[in-house]
Amino acid sequence: MLASLHVLSESLLGFGLEALLGGKRGFVNFPRQLLVCDEFITLPKGSLVIEILESVVPDAEVVRACRRLRAEGRLLALDDVGPNTPTLALADFAHFLKVDFTTTSSEERKALVSRYRRPGRLLIAEKLETPQDFLCARREGFDQFQGYFFAKPVILARQEIPVSKFNRLRLLAEIQRPELDFKRIELLLKGEIGLCHRLLRYLNSARFGVRFRVSSIEQCLTLLGEEELRRWIALAVIPALAADKAGPLVETAVVRAELCELLAPQVGLETRRSELFLMGMFSLLDAVIGRPLEEILAEIGLADDICDALTAKPNSPRRLAQVYRLVTAYEKGDWPAVASTAGELGLTPDSISELYLEAVHRHRAVFPA
Repeated sequence: MLASLHVLSESLLGFGLEALLGGKRGFVNFPRQLLVCDEFITLPKGSLVIEILESVVPDAEVVRACRRLRAEGRLLALDDVGPNTPTLALADFAHFLKVDFTTTSSEERKALVSRYRRPGRLLIAEKLETPQDFLCARREGFDQFQGYFFAKPVILARQEIPVSKFNRLRLLAEIQRPELDFKRIELLLKGEIGLCHRLLRYLNSARFGVRFRVSSIEQCLTLLGEEELRRWIALAVIPALAADKAGPLVETAVVRAELCELLAPQVGLETRRSELFLMGMFSLLDAVIGRPLEEILAEIGLADDICDALTAKPNSPRRLAQVYRLVTAYEKGDWPAVASTAGELGLTPDSISELYLEAVHRHRAVFPA
């Protein structure tokens, strides 16, 4: 109950749901105590879904609470549904049924879809871990999908990278150099018409605040400077590399990058802020490119200690590995791991929540919904 209250408090009172969700719906786990309580908070209708945990016993008090919430126009979901889950007794109140992909067979899932799918109710396949899981769930008739399947690579077994992606990887390699070669970067950018257009548009926007019209790539690079150029290229190139992938993949990479950078001064790595940003951005390159992460990182020349942290090498620097472990634990909602790793770094879970929300805010500023 305390974890759900913490999420609600942070999102509603601390940062605002719109900034956090970017126009999407948010699902919040409700244990029994929170479900039957109607006094502690006013929930926004439409944007927040009350997710009833599978451990909730659907007794008379719970049924009354669901009936009341449904009558008030609240959105309800049943979590971790299987063929014999007791909460299926509450299905008539639910707008969403989330079926656990890891504990059900294909036949069981098809039966659930056939029985419970109807107008006004969506079936969600959850805990999808691979692209194969996603394709299977689509074939079985699910409406929506949840899990880390989009962050799992489909390894191409040394398949050649298309020329356009190869050029963009060369740009990522260039921004790893201690001293940037602006002429070389200019030449590589000029081979990417879309990136050139985006760069010129960015420099000439009111957000950047240049008082004269920027008309050349050379001017753009001079105005940006080294650190901002590294950041801009990462933010522009990785979405371009992932153009044929699921949208959440890029969102996850950007939020990871922003959170890694925000954590840097908190853990004694202030001088490496830009490198930690790139650590977060590059952490999903295997899913973007479809090749092993260690192989890609070696090609683009990321610092050895950051490569070791991303690939969980036994000798990886403890501080960097802890930062990356903390970021991915928070992303997954693994609160025990968040509390443990935050403590190792001398931080509190509340401070991580604030930094995560700031990372989401930065992502929304760069990629508005």
